[in-house]
Amino acid sequence: MPPVVARVITDLALDREFDYAIPPELRGQVHLGSVVRIPFGRRRARGFVTALLERSDFPDLKSLEGVVDTPPLFDASMLRLARWMADYYVAPFESAIAAILPAAVRREGARHKKQFIARLPGECTPTAADEAALARKAPKQAAAWTMLKEHREMTAAQLSELTGVSLAGLRSLEKKKWLALEKGVIIRDPYARMNILPTVPPPFMAEQQAALEAIRDEMAAPKPGVVLIHGVTGSGKTEIYLAAIQAALDAGKGAIALVPEISLTPQTMERFRGRFGDIVAVLHSHLSDGERHDEWQRIAAGQARVVVGARSALFAPVRPLGLLVVDEEHEPAYKQDEAPRYNARDVAVMRGHLEGCAVVLGSATPSLESYRNARDGKYRLVKMEQRVDCRVMPQVRVVDMRIATEKTGRPQLLSQELIEAVRLRLDRVEQTILFLNRRGYATTVMCPACGVTETCPNCSVKMTYHKSGETMMCHVCAAIRPVPSRCANPDCRAPNIKMAGVGTQRVEMAVHKIFPRARIARMDSDTTGGKHSHADILGRFRRGEIDILIGTQMIAKGLDFPHVTLVGVIQADLSLQMPDFRAAERTFQLLTQVAGRAGRGDIPGEVFIQTYTPFHPAVQSARNAHFENFFDQEIEVRREMRYPPFTRLTTVLFRGLDEGAVAACAKDFADQLRATLPRTVRLTGPAPAPLAKAKNHFRIQFMLWASATKEYVPPLRALLKDFKLPKGVTIAVNVDALSLT
Repeated sequence: MPPVVARVITDLALDREFDYAIPPELRGQVHLGSVVRIPFGRRRARGFVTALLERSDFPDLKSLEGVVDTPPLFDASMLRLARWMADYYVAPFESAIAAILPAAVRREGARHKKQFIARLPGECTPTAADEAALARKAPKQAAAWTMLKEHREMTAAQLSELTGVSLAGLRSLEKKKWLALEKGVIIRDPYARMNILPTVPPPFMAEQQAALEAIRDEMAAPKPGVVLIHGVTGSGKTEIYLAAIQAALDAGKGAIALVPEISLTPQTMERFRGRFGDIVAVLHSHLSDGERHDEWQRIAAGQARVVVGARSALFAPVRPLGLLVVDEEHEPAYKQDEAPRYNARDVAVMRGHLEGCAVVLGSATPSLESYRNARDGKYRLVKMEQRVDCRVMPQVRVVDMRIATEKTGRPQLLSQELIEAVRLRLDRVEQTILFLNRRGYATTVMCPACGVTETCPNCSVKMTYHKSGETMMCHVCAAIRPVPSRCANPDCRAPNIKMAGVGTQRVEMAVHKIFPRARIARMDSDTTGGKHSHADILGRFRRGEIDILIGTQMIAKGLDFPHVTLVGVIQADLSLQMPDFRAAERTFQLLTQVAGRAGRGDIPGEVFIQTYTPFHPAVQSARNAHFENFFDQEIEVRREMRYPPFTRLTTVLFRGLDEGAVAACAKDFADQLRATLPRTVRLTGPAPAPLAKAKNHFRIQFMLWASATKEYVPPLRALLKDFKLPKGVTIAVNVDALSLT
């Protein structure tokens, strides 16, 4: 019996599916993943078909009103993945569906872009006299005609841009039968402006070949698993990914490669398209809706078989999927900050499991969770301890800034050792990267008389001073305020407000002053707001148009520039000061990754780490490139403190404009949940979150600790279903939280 009932999920925040009768005229047109029009109360809505049934337990079903003329947007395997995400991350099912489908694809009326295309008709025979007459009467039309004769086919927009001709002018030529105008589909290519040359695979070193064979073995296994590649910076992991993807293509399958930062995407795309050509698609948040729609449709149609992108690219409709690569798998950027709050690395492992494809995790500094899984035999571990072509690792020098401060009597931004090293690179026409993981000019605006600092009125954070515009900015809510002329403290009101702390703007100005002839650029979120700004800055750096690149963590990983021979880390202690159990791990990862940008060409590299805590294990392990030593020390600390990976941490955060209501709601919820939890689960709090106020919303949270999430997820989900939140209070559940914030 053919299905007569469609189960549908809507975009409405109801966390519930609804059954609808399939009318006779629509039977055979409704499939799993179809977009349908449904009556919903007194209005009309859109939904996505999640199941086809022969019967329903509900009487008197309303009927579907229509099927949107588009292929199904997901299949059974992606539906299983969405359900798993909703269950595991304690999120509404519709939010999981929204995660796997880009808004540009879900949106009503999403279509390919159509433009007028001008073509030469076969019977076109204007004489030289006709052309001369046109040149006198309508020079723009004549210019358009001349250009079209050369190219034979161009869009009307292209002709207009190059010659100034209007659409009416082209219509006039059409009436003369000099050309034909037709509406045609234009595929929006986000990387059309890139000039990419084909590349060939380089010869592999023994470690690279061993890693590739391990991946191939896993791909050929009856139940493919996970391979963790722990390779030092510059060991050639990307080339291994490319070779493994080629193996997937040779087997008639596709592949997805994830990178953590959008800044890495242009370089990665260049390498992937250079190897595989136009079958590579890209997906990330900096694409326009139109570009994202067209790329997704290319993938769904099988025209693009290799997908590169950030977190959301994980859900690309590649069929069949042969390989999933997660580069820099340790990166916190893979964690989604909206429901469902998934970690793309972990969801990649689950998608690989559900679809029977191999998963490759790669990093020079693996997360403690992944490395423990590899040590325990859950993942296959492959080590790569040599750089390609046997290039030496950079020499890392730790500069004790306490000594530099004692010598001068005041804190130093750049040590004399680092200054001389930069000067040497400028003399040699080599490149330098200076890293400081804090944007802005000064991190604190304060009164020297009473010590009061300027804080954001909407958030419980200090305002950051930005030199451009002479303003203060909140880096949480983006509020901007002028710098006050006097202290805000009514009992003080002293003038002479001072700026304290250091950001990338201040470093840039200091470096300009020391090296006035150097070509300097800054790369942080303040300078990369434009669509192609990442690619433009990195392109200039690659072409040697920039001598010194100053930036935040977006320049600390994955980038490969052979002429960078010096890396300077300014204030390496910043991440150590964070009140979080991952502070040491984050510091070690950042220092190791940014150090790895040096010496990737033929010239050996050098790294200067400026720090006030030179003997901290994270600093010393990064200095000596000793991951194993750091892992062994840090994992014991985690074991003793019962922190992840020895426990599963979930934070439950309450937010609202009324502090009292938020606190009371959090306490009530925690008390009810505590009464239903098994003794193996530890509940701490509720208490103000480390960021106690953000965007005018007060934040109260409690934390759940257990050896497995299944110990507390069922009672948590049950309470969430029945608990009545007060008006104005929201709740956010973060399973496998990366931090306490």
